[in-house]
Amino acid sequence: MTHAFTPRKKTAQTGKLHTFHGRFSAAGRLASLRGAALLVSVSACLSVLAAFAPPPALAADKPNIIVILADDLGYGDLSCYGAKAVQTPAIDQLAREGVRFTSGYCSASTCTPTRFSLLTGTYAFRQKGTGIAPPNGPAIIKPGVETLPGILKRAGYATAVIGKWHLGLGDPAPDWNGELKPGPLDIGFDHCFLLPTTNDRVPQVFVEGRRVKNLDPADPLWVGDKKPSDDHPTGLTHRDTLKMDWSHGHNQTIHNGISRIGFYTGGMKARFRDEDLADAWVNESNRWIEANKDRPFFLFFASHDIHVPRVAHERFQGKTTLGPRGDCIVQFDWCVGELIKTLDRLKLAEKTLVVLCSDNGPVLDDGYKDDAVTKLGDHQPAGPFRGGKYSVWEGGTRTPFITRWKGRIAPAVSDEIVCTVDFASSFAALAGETPAADGCLDSLNVLGALLGKPGEKGRDHLLQQDNGSGNFGLRVGPWKLVRIERRGKPEARVSATERPLPQAKHTLYNLADDPGETTDLSAAQPEVLRRLTAQLDKLISDGRSRPTP
Repeated sequence: MTHAFTPRKKTAQTGKLHTFHGRFSAAGRLASLRGAALLVSVSACLSVLAAFAPPPALAADKPNIIVILADDLGYGDLSCYGAKAVQTPAIDQLAREGVRFTSGYCSASTCTPTRFSLLTGTYAFRQKGTGIAPPNGPAIIKPGVETLPGILKRAGYATAVIGKWHLGLGDPAPDWNGELKPGPLDIGFDHCFLLPTTNDRVPQVFVEGRRVKNLDPADPLWVGDKKPSDDHPTGLTHRDTLKMDWSHGHNQTIHNGISRIGFYTGGMKARFRDEDLADAWVNESNRWIEANKDRPFFLFFASHDIHVPRVAHERFQGKTTLGPRGDCIVQFDWCVGELIKTLDRLKLAEKTLVVLCSDNGPVLDDGYKDDAVTKLGDHQPAGPFRGGKYSVWEGGTRTPFITRWKGRIAPAVSDEIVCTVDFASSFAALAGETPAADGCLDSLNVLGALLGKPGEKGRDHLLQQDNGSGNFGLRVGPWKLVRIERRGKPEARVSATERPLPQAKHTLYNLADDPGETTDLSAAQPEVLRRLTAQLDKLISDGRSRPTP
């Protein structure tokens, strides 16, 4: 839609009316003035309408984008990536109809830093406070920062985040009984329906817009770091009442028979059941997609599956031999299938780019006794790769990664290196936008690789981080440099036997020959070691890796 009159045309039109006024009678001048007023009024109305309606070309030329982010899902956890103990038919269909990447990565091996970099296009280690966000943590992404949803909003997209947030709310802390600001609505999202932290941390409530959903003012919500009273039930004092026991930590306030990290009281009408999380987010996503089907939209569907506590809906419980962890994989697959059904029903499949990925690699015992270790059997959550969540080994950041756009992406398997940090620049290019020069500091435009275009390359290098302890990985072609500054948490918790971390500060591996990173080649390849070490130092010290426009 174009405006009927631009400001310049309005001025010219008014000038012509003035010229004619001198030739008219008073009545004629009054009629002309009324006519001019009418024209200005129509122009103003059209301007208002234009502000709320995208140009027709937007709907035709710019695809919808849905990013489906799993939580703690490993490379080997899906049947399309070789899993036998669990079947994921909906995700397998995505893989058959799109590009399944064998070198698809998230940027960090824990959730908060990956989510930060996905939305900002900047490696999380460059900003302080991007480690795993606590229950009362402030907003990590501040208003004014260039973000993926902000870029797409400039391009005329409706934008929503539905699911797990875990990037903090408020400043300097969340106001659980008032406005939770700043938050997603202040960094480019039009709509949000969230789990504010992560479900092993309090509180178990939804945030819709800027407020806790269904919160009764007569029953205020309190969230704290210390026990509110001596008789407050916790996983320590009331362990015999728990329906899921804890193994380490996760033993403070109890909700739904499960103890969590942190303390909270009140807000009883606002609390949810763990079993209902997936259904709530699928229903909200489908409603939002339908409401925005006639304009380009960006949906960030941030699942909680398969993060702890692993509590699938009753209809999925016992569906696998892997215990609750496997059941949550099946539940996640159902979520994907429901979103795809909605796209098909609304005839949007050929207008929508769907990207499926994970926020980090797998973990088994992450604080609860949920049979993830005892029922593992032959299943390999990280596939052929070493490590998992919390580590900079390949299993920590190499995850399932699939793109599908019916009619535009040819089915294929790709070994191009792509990463979640690149969504900002890549989707900006897809929408005809460019990130601000001082934003998205590490996001590269790998759109051609994401769309599976022949001859289009992905990244030529990839930096991997953990939760911010100073450990890094750098992959360049087949070579992988690992820098260990601290031991941190045990690297695996994804296998029954943990291998010790190397004693050397820098180790070197050839992933083409040794995907499991078992043989250190630093002594045998000193030149490669020096080259990659210097490249890693430069990537860190330069403050950015995206070329300056």
